[in-house]
Amino acid sequence: MLVAFSMIPLDKGVHLSAEVARVIKLVKESGLPYQLTAMATLVEGEWDEVFDLIKKCRDELRKDSERVSIKIWVDDKAGAKDMLHKKVESVEEKLKE
Repeated sequence: MLVAFSMIPLDKGVHLSAEVARVIKLVKESGLPYQLTAMATLVEGEWDEVFDLIKKCRDELRKDSERVSIKIWVDDKAGAKDMLHKKVESVEEKLKE
């Protein structure tokens, strides 16, 4: 399963890199494959482990934020492996054609 998620504490102003870094530290510590992008973080894993991680990230931000906006996109494809890379590779192959 591939999940993209974004969390924004709504009471921290417009510069959020410190808060993003706190979340990414937890993502790194999870050991799950991930990719940080400019607008979201992609994580690959099983449902329970990914959503447990998302809860930990939310809990971290709520320690000092009253309100956190969370967006989650899920691609839950049976039997799929390494979607983090294979989806991009498939598009890049088609661009060469």
